[in-house]
Amino acid sequence: MSRAGGVVQRTISDAIQQAASRLAACGVESARLDAEVLMAVATGLTRAETLSVRANPSPETLERFDAMVARRERREPVAYIVGRKEFYSLDFEVGPAVLIPRPETEMIVSAALETIARIPAPRVVDIGTGSGAIAIAIAVNSPAAHVVATDISCDALAVAARNVAAHRVESRVTLRLADCFEVRDAGPPLGRFDLIVSNPPYIDDAAVAGLMPDVRDYEPRVALSTGADADRFSFYRRLAAGAHDRLEERGEVIVEIGAAQSRDVVAIFERAGLNVRSVIDDLAGHHRVLRAAPRS
Repeated sequence: MSRAGGVVQRTISDAIQQAASRLAACGVESARLDAEVLMAVATGLTRAETLSVRANPSPETLERFDAMVARRERREPVAYIVGRKEFYSLDFEVGPAVLIPRPETEMIVSAALETIARIPAPRVVDIGTGSGAIAIAIAVNSPAAHVVATDISCDALAVAARNVAAHRVESRVTLRLADCFEVRDAGPPLGRFDLIVSNPPYIDDAAVAGLMPDVRDYEPRVALSTGADADRFSFYRRLAAGAHDRLEERGEVIVEIGAAQSRDVVAIFERAGLNVRSVIDDLAGHHRVLRAAPRS
């Protein structure tokens, strides 16, 4: 800390350290990192710059920072506090209406791009698009692709629309209000696709209470769980059952699955008449992405 006119002033380093201690006391595992990220937002600097700057922050900056730290103390996710999240090296607006994109979900995009690379003008549908992260990442990295992105939530589609505009893919990403394949807007039926992708809700409703408060108390329940009246595999059953009518010849389905769910989800897709081509592990060694196609 420094003194000016007898008044003790907090340096950026001091403020970050104090915030990290507060967050750690609340059980935040990434306390120091979160404090640095929030300070960068409060100052308008990069994280690296906040760690090297010597000038004292203004009272207004510290006030903004303290307010954000207080929100994080209540376990609100950092992504919601700052309103942004990086996914597949792209920047996305996020908020309480949408699930925060996870790094493991990037595996869906990588698998999708591999699949559609052989198709001249691929048509893709992203079921349960949320922020639009998967659909937009595919469109940005596959300039020939047209992606239909669906969600049951109008609020989520509003966030997705802003992300679509921000990444300038309005001509190739179409947003639709739909419950799985069932259209809820005034537009035409979804049609057929070369690829179906989805990160569906797959957490058992009873298990939601045991999640970290950052997830349990803030992220949209509809994006996490299939609800109290359905089991955690119900969305997979709907996806698998509808795939035949929605896929072009040699089309493919790529979905994210929960840890330890691969045996059940594989069985669901195979009973629906699809061949499971592969199950891909994430960096932690958990089965994370399933690829399937209709039987010939």
